[in-house]
Amino acid sequence: MQNNLYRLIDRLCDEHSLSAAEYEQLLDRLTPPLAEYAAQKAVAVRKAVYGTDVYVRGLIEISNIGKNDCLYCGIRRSNRGCSRYRLSEQEILSCCDEGYALGFRTFVLQGGEDIFFTDEVLCGLIGKIKSKYPDCAVTLSLGERSRESYQALFDAGADRYLLRHETADPDLYKKLHPEAMSFDNRMQCLKNLKEIGYQTGCGFMVGAPHQTNRSLAADLKFVEQFRPAMCGIGPFIPHAATPFAQYHAGTLEMTLFLLSLLRLMDPGLLLPATTALGTIDPNGREQGILAGANVVMPNLSPVTVRKKYELYNNKICTGEESAQCKSCLSRRMESVGYKIVTDRGDRKPFIIKNKINGSNDNATV
Repeated sequence: MQNNLYRLIDRLCDEHSLSAAEYEQLLDRLTPPLAEYAAQKAVAVRKAVYGTDVYVRGLIEISNIGKNDCLYCGIRRSNRGCSRYRLSEQEILSCCDEGYALGFRTFVLQGGEDIFFTDEVLCGLIGKIKSKYPDCAVTLSLGERSRESYQALFDAGADRYLLRHETADPDLYKKLHPEAMSFDNRMQCLKNLKEIGYQTGCGFMVGAPHQTNRSLAADLKFVEQFRPAMCGIGPFIPHAATPFAQYHAGTLEMTLFLLSLLRLMDPGLLLPATTALGTIDPNGREQGILAGANVVMPNLSPVTVRKKYELYNNKICTGEESAQCKSCLSRRMESVGYKIVTDRGDRKPFIIKNKINGSNDNATV
């Protein structure tokens, strides 16, 4: 049986696809040696496409005000203990100025679904960023919006949009979100984004309440079929002011294994080693890179608000995850054999086989 699991990893490396049942089998029978085998394969695949480059994104958390009430989220509408804030346009542009000087060429504007940020406000902001820094990419992570809104933001110059689907299991989705939110709408939003032309990102939590390996297998199959430009995953970490306060966090081990499987599934995927990984383990992001990730997202937000954007408890929000300490992050990446690069960090096409399994037959996808 164990040999069959290794063969599944080899097949995923070669064919970039498994059945949902096969993904579930790998997750059910995860062992440290299997995880190490998958990570070695994932690193070989990632190096064949991206070498040892690690892309950095300057994260700007523009607002923690939102209309939604997701059961896992620390900035949910019902959390009256949350200290709310909203950055002004000038504050956001100042973050971009500082980030550009530090060498960042992608800015990620992330926030709750704050109704203040209308299409008019966002289009004006995006236009100013792109006008001043035309060599930079603008990524948005602002939740569910109408197709018309997504189109307007794309036309204004936004390059990428990250909308985590959270789970591809409709029943689990209902357990994680209030009744007002719809699984079908979330999936339609992702479809709209991709059709419009965004470099589209999805993503999911690992170890969420009520989640099973079958649910995670559905996530893997969804990502495989959707083929996003990027995929953000991280361990669930509880927040004391949510209904899920008493649940255990997701594990580092499972998150790293899933990163490796995602890399083997799609060698060209932009795959972050997230702040949540660094929160549950001091070396979590380095381990994420060693499992197949190739993106890190240090924080460019004003120091005064970083603690307020608390999706989960104990989020790291000062020190080496800060964009201002890019040199610290560079040293950490260099310590495991990788290097931070000044680059927009667009997704690259990948070459099947070639350097990976010794074949001279190249097929670019």
